[in-house]
Amino acid sequence: MRIKLETRAEVLKAIRAFFAEREVVEVETPALSEAAATDPALTSLDLNVASLGGRHYLHTSPEAAMKRLLAAGSGDIFQIARVYRDAELGRWHQPEFVLLEWYRTGFDEFDLMDEVFELLRIVLEPRFGTLARLNLSFRQAFDTAFNIDPLALDTAGLERLTQALADRDIDVPSEIHPDALLDLALSSVLMPGWPQQTAVFLTDYPVSQAALAAIKPQDPPVAARFEVFINGLELGNGFRELTDPVEQRRRFEADLFTRRETGMPVVPIDTAFLAALEHGLPDCAGVAIGIDRLIALRMGAESLAEAVNLPHKIGSDPIS
Repeated sequence: MRIKLETRAEVLKAIRAFFAEREVVEVETPALSEAAATDPALTSLDLNVASLGGRHYLHTSPEAAMKRLLAAGSGDIFQIARVYRDAELGRWHQPEFVLLEWYRTGFDEFDLMDEVFELLRIVLEPRFGTLARLNLSFRQAFDTAFNIDPLALDTAGLERLTQALADRDIDVPSEIHPDALLDLALSSVLMPGWPQQTAVFLTDYPVSQAALAAIKPQDPPVAARFEVFINGLELGNGFRELTDPVEQRRRFEADLFTRRETGMPVVPIDTAFLAALEHGLPDCAGVAIGIDRLIALRMGAESLAEAVNLPHKIGSDPIS
């Protein structure tokens, strides 16, 4: 326990020093909101808050609130936030965990990737020694592993990818959505095959997986999005941010349509965030990194529970 506590303190101190050197301001935003994450992959925790007039949601990320600060003229900011997500408990998941999120005005996603790598080196090289780096586009990664183009998946490509996974004894659900099939291939084949002690930056995601990212108008168009992985573990997700309020509302509404079609709860859209976009979000890039996973890598832990001070466990001793 003492080693765990000291490691966490050292990592948080290093993170704050990193941003202080770059004059990025630390901020705090509310964990409670009248709105919830619309993304069908996320389940917000909700509760009745009588003093606030009823149902509110615990944030799954401070992203929307931080962008409201950016629209109000905050400049470069970072936050170390405790966040909450239901239906997440496993080897590398906890229903509450700590996110490091930061935004840099005037950066694109590649500028931000460079800064992410600098931070990862500071935090992880005391354990790893030299941390290597590998940049891969989404298209390049899937072409190399499966000889398919994930940006133009036709029926034949889907069949080849499904068969390639089945040949590796990976169970593929029937009628799986193409994006879910790509995610399955990414997590079960690509991530485990990447080199160890290497920060792998996967870039240029399909537009269907843009989330809150801007779209790059090339042929075919791709999302200005990246994810970073180390030792087969996803650490962070970053974007050059979408600034168009009309497009953002359209994406929220598309999320809600998917939720209705799949029987998921339909949640309130964050209208305060949309209003901030209408006011004007500066050109910027942002990223969120799981601090608990970062600490687990620093410790050489085999699960998130080993890196969290008092992890949630079903039926566990509350003191453990």
